[in-house]
Amino acid sequence: MARIAGVNIPTAKKIEVALTYIFGIGRKTAQDICAKTGVSPDLRVHQLSDDQVAKIREEIDSNILVEGELRREVGVNIKRLMDLGCYRGLRHRKGLPVRGQSTKQNARTRKGKRKTVANKKK
Repeated sequence: MARIAGVNIPTAKKIEVALTYIFGIGRKTAQDICAKTGVSPDLRVHQLSDDQVAKIREEIDSNILVEGELRREVGVNIKRLMDLGCYRGLRHRKGLPVRGQSTKQNARTRKGKRKTVANKKK
């Protein structure tokens, strides 16, 4: 099993798909990595030589922000918005959708489980 950027990538999958298991790398970035390193995107991970794996690992380490560093940067950006007190920061703070979605009927993923409010007694 190949280990790249601290992640064990699956050996039976094509390298183009296997690289997407790393946080911060999608299909397009994986294709770009394969093109820069000269590795065929159709090869399976277990077919790669140690030299090819080393090239891919070096390319990712030097040019792409992935895993812990990327998660940290995203967290810092969200914290900055919350500290500023801007609209997006307030939405993050309250746990509501940030990008303008409606919250009257939906947004359960962001708001969490329903909290029933009792009616006033007459």
